[in-house]
Amino acid sequence: MPALPPAFLGAPIAHRALHDRAAGRPENSRAAVRAAVAAGYGIEIDIQPSADGVPMVFHDDDLARLTGQSGRIRDVTAERLAALPLLGGDEGVPTLAEVLSIVAGRVPLLIEVKDQDGAMGPNVGPLERRVAEVLAGYSGPVAVMSFNPHSVAALAQAAPAVPRGLTTWEWAPKEAAEEGVDAATCARLRGIPDYDRVGATFLSHHHRDLARPRVAELKAAGAAVLCWTIRSAEDEAAARAVAQNITFEGYAAAIPA
Repeated sequence: MPALPPAFLGAPIAHRALHDRAAGRPENSRAAVRAAVAAGYGIEIDIQPSADGVPMVFHDDDLARLTGQSGRIRDVTAERLAALPLLGGDEGVPTLAEVLSIVAGRVPLLIEVKDQDGAMGPNVGPLERRVAEVLAGYSGPVAVMSFNPHSVAALAQAAPAVPRGLTTWEWAPKEAAEEGVDAATCARLRGIPDYDRVGATFLSHHHRDLARPRVAELKAAGAAVLCWTIRSAEDEAAARAVAQNITFEGYAAAIPA
């Protein structure tokens, strides 16, 4: 089980890169990635597949919020996505390969593979294998994670040398139901039962739920604990009582000397 590199416990991690749409840096854009590298922050990005299976750096499964276009990202080819400008910027949707080239090992890169089953179930695998193919040979500090434990297990099989973790939270049934996750699945995932099974070595847990006893138990057993998403210095100070690093947006998180 590969450990999370120490670099992930240093500089704060910019959520969806160092984005600021008003400044021309949409979330998960090349511009936001370049800005995070220049500032010395770690970077968190999200991965969705194009129609031809290329890992694209994009959060939503629908294009509307981030591009103004209707339809699902998985129904559009990588070539067309590259030509589809992100709102607030002048560049299209980047591929994972492009982001790796920009980062070039200079800062840690935390990659969240978005759930492709639709309900945190086992219908996953193709995207995880393509992510592993793109990461092959990348020598910088990198780690992968997902809310879906089945996805993390697929990543473990496809890229066993890449550190992997679980993205976790309290799995509030009402909020999760809006994403298609039923109450029984929420109840199961709330206890983080898959940590050992998938060979995880870290958590990225929601900052409002860091007091959960299971988080303390895993940390005591050696798990690295990150958290999401911090939006103020006050919340950062509270989160750091438990978390060893933060994922942040919307303010200038301090970089340790």
